[in-house]
Amino acid sequence: MRTLLRRILPLVLLIAASPLALRAQGDALLTNFTMVPVYYNPAAAGDTDNIRIRGGARLQWIGIHGAPQTFLGAADTPFRFLGRRWGAGVSIQQESIGLFRNLTADVELGYRFKALGGQWSAAVQVGLFNEQFKGSDVVIPDDDDFHQSADDAIPQRDLGGNALDLGIGVYYVHPRFKAGLSLLHANNPTVTFTDDNDNASSSGGGASDLNKKFKFTAPRALYFTAEGNIPLKNTLFEVMPAVLVRSDFSSSVDVAANVRLRYNRLFYAGVGYRHTDAVSLLLGAEIKGIFLAYAYDWSFSAISRASSGSHEIFAGYNLKLDFSEKNRNKHKSIRIM
Repeated sequence: MRTLLRRILPLVLLIAASPLALRAQGDALLTNFTMVPVYYNPAAAGDTDNIRIRGGARLQWIGIHGAPQTFLGAADTPFRFLGRRWGAGVSIQQESIGLFRNLTADVELGYRFKALGGQWSAAVQVGLFNEQFKGSDVVIPDDDDFHQSADDAIPQRDLGGNALDLGIGVYYVHPRFKAGLSLLHANNPTVTFTDDNDNASSSGGGASDLNKKFKFTAPRALYFTAEGNIPLKNTLFEVMPAVLVRSDFSSSVDVAANVRLRYNRLFYAGVGYRHTDAVSLLLGAEIKGIFLAYAYDWSFSAISRASSGSHEIFAGYNLKLDFSEKNRNKHKSIRIM
């Protein structure tokens, strides 16, 4: 089974798609989704009074060649402008799955206001979506009964292209919970692939037959996220449940949930569940603004026969900002500190 999956996974990921519209994995479904909220919702930028910097990786299905690998970084901060509270952020993702590679680079801007006992934010996201296909690595076995070695439906040259990517979101922060709703890839960005010898535009004007045939469309994705904070009476412990739901407006709905037990706002441990996929173990710590988190997924599907599981690790730093009026326009000189 392991040998078979190593050989066919990249090809299966390709031929499962339509010849006219190739599909690869889009946004990664992270077990540590609470660690990088701006990745799923642009309105989460500046949802705290911290400058927040996070980076990490998800290595999925260890042991299977061509399995998804995701590397991402995100930073966000609140700020004041024209007497109002705002949030801004940036996020970058690089992902590979089979013969596909994609890169997203986004900026987020949100307006914050108070209502219904909490803090609301509405935001937009603008970014670049880059998709590449490693057609030069396509290998069709000689004994394949379904495809010829020169199958026109499978590109055998390296292709790539760019598209504008847009997203929107709303986010609500209460002292005891947070919740948000977002729509990513709202403009349904479509990349027309070009090979190394063709610089035709993504609009298709003047493109060759190859470029007209092979396109990649990032499907719209609707996300709902929520997380809570429940102190345990007379202890330094608190329970922190969280859930993420993703829909691509078709038959696909993904759900990930976890619950963590945190001690003294320093260390936590928890368990998670990914619907029809895996159970998870989560560990983390934050000391003096330095943050570290780890998650392990054990799959209970048939994929477990070929994989030892999936790993995630994140690290980052939080810097507290003071927006109180008493400190406004007040500065200290290093000569009297």
